[in-house]
Amino acid sequence: MRWSNTFIPTLRDDPADAEAVSHKLLVRAGLIRQLSAGIYSILPLGWRVCRKIETIVRDEMDKMGAQEFRLPALHPAELWQRSGRWDVMGDELFRLKDRRGAEMCLGMTHEEVFASIASEVRSYRALPQIWYQLQTKFRDEPRPKSGLLRVREFVMKDSYSLDLDRAGLDHAFQLHFDAYRRIFERCGLAPLAVEASSGAMGGSESIEFMVTSDAGEDWVASCGACGYAANLEKATSQLAEVADAAGLAAPEEFATPGVRTIEDLVRFEGGAAAEHQIKTLVYVLDAAGREAPGPPSHQIALVLLRGDHALSEQKLRDGTGAVQARPAQPEEIRAALGASAGSLGAVGVAGIRIVADAALEGRCGMTTGANKDGFHLRGVDVARDVRVDAWLDLREVRAGEACPACGAALGVAKSIEVGHIFKLGTRYTEAMGALVQDEAGNSTPIVMGSYGIGIGRVMASIAETHHDANGIIWPVTVAPFEVVISVLNPGEVEPQEAGERLYDALRQQGIDVVLDLRDERPGVKFKDADLVGIPYRLVVGPRGLAEKKVEWKRRRDGLTRELPLDRAAETVAEAIFEERR
Repeated sequence: MRWSNTFIPTLRDDPADAEAVSHKLLVRAGLIRQLSAGIYSILPLGWRVCRKIETIVRDEMDKMGAQEFRLPALHPAELWQRSGRWDVMGDELFRLKDRRGAEMCLGMTHEEVFASIASEVRSYRALPQIWYQLQTKFRDEPRPKSGLLRVREFVMKDSYSLDLDRAGLDHAFQLHFDAYRRIFERCGLAPLAVEASSGAMGGSESIEFMVTSDAGEDWVASCGACGYAANLEKATSQLAEVADAAGLAAPEEFATPGVRTIEDLVRFEGGAAAEHQIKTLVYVLDAAGREAPGPPSHQIALVLLRGDHALSEQKLRDGTGAVQARPAQPEEIRAALGASAGSLGAVGVAGIRIVADAALEGRCGMTTGANKDGFHLRGVDVARDVRVDAWLDLREVRAGEACPACGAALGVAKSIEVGHIFKLGTRYTEAMGALVQDEAGNSTPIVMGSYGIGIGRVMASIAETHHDANGIIWPVTVAPFEVVISVLNPGEVEPQEAGERLYDALRQQGIDVVLDLRDERPGVKFKDADLVGIPYRLVVGPRGLAEKKVEWKRRRDGLTRELPLDRAAETVAEAIFEERR
């Protein structure tokens, strides 16, 4: 390729609305352009990077014996209704009607479609199977942001394992885990594998692959001592014991004028420390579990936590089986409890579902709202005074708390999810009638796993973690070009011919090279090459040619060497071959 004939619209300034580093750099380097909120055009350089990522993904999938499909992005509603997800997915699912009035949707995942095809597998002898595709997905994100990190249209590698039993699923899950490790390593990423919530996908277990980055929207708790790691939606920790004060024979009501928050009560004379308070939140949950088809019905629930703890809404959804959970509105709260937020409690409450965080179990001498504006109760014994329907892990883990595995202090960091693998079980195959006969001749549902990697998000994550003040620093394995030959004084015959010879020699060795013969100042060429992030640069100019030499510069560390002209192509090719391994 020649730079002058390639569409590389580099920009001097960051886009005004960009916050994430990857968003700024991918736009400035001419890899992407925004069409509308959450919708991006991938330009030629960006497409070259995506294709290289896809090649790595395909290579690792094919090595495990997976078979590639190409499935439709447009799905009939009936498939999603059969699985129950038509009602579960809410507004994030793009829905439409065709000219005949039939309901359709744009697929955000393909579990239903693959499971429907799996219904043609009749015998256990045809198992196991691993099927995959690279396909465009759609998600109606309410707040698309950060360039390719949160979008409404994206390309994903999604694969699906089909097995006779759970042991087979465990094996397929491990195959994908190992393959994902290799894929990300080959792309220059070192994500942390963390325990995660399965969310609306369902299933028994899932693992996310998370890249630490300030641009991330997930928080991960991890232990540097033993390697424990989990998304905050799943993370647990050990808590130091709290000594309770002597209990009272019954809760005692006392006036707390002007007290509206946990901190207000801490400061109030005769109040209580946060760890001795019960925080009472009122939520509206849908009553339908994720496995149940049909529209959800909603119910009020009280959610109890220790006063100094924060609620994880995903843990609440997972623990209760709710698909959606939202804080109740002031009028809903007053209708349920007869008081306003700031004076709420669960003592004596009947007819309302009450779930409590496990940190409150066995606590006494606690203080909570009296369900009477301006009043609280002290001396509350949770076991005696509160009717708890379910004890759950509801709290959000904080940095510095003790690791559940070894007791060392946990760290908490923002991260980008680049991959997610799920043990789905039989939810989708049962819904789609994907049954096989086992060795005994009994009909049994196929056991399914689901495994995803976002291609554009991987590209953005590489840019997030591989850059400097001058631009992107692509690893050789995914770079749009591996080498740029920058010819100075291209109007002169000798530099131009030397550049052409180097270009031809590198191409003959299979090197992905671009030749820059533009009539631009050297500084412009060098800045463009650094911004785009090409791993190696060869500079061909009259001064070096006078000594039969060219300058070789490595992008990642700025290492510069002079190479003999007749050995330059061979030397650079050897370095690239080494990095490709």
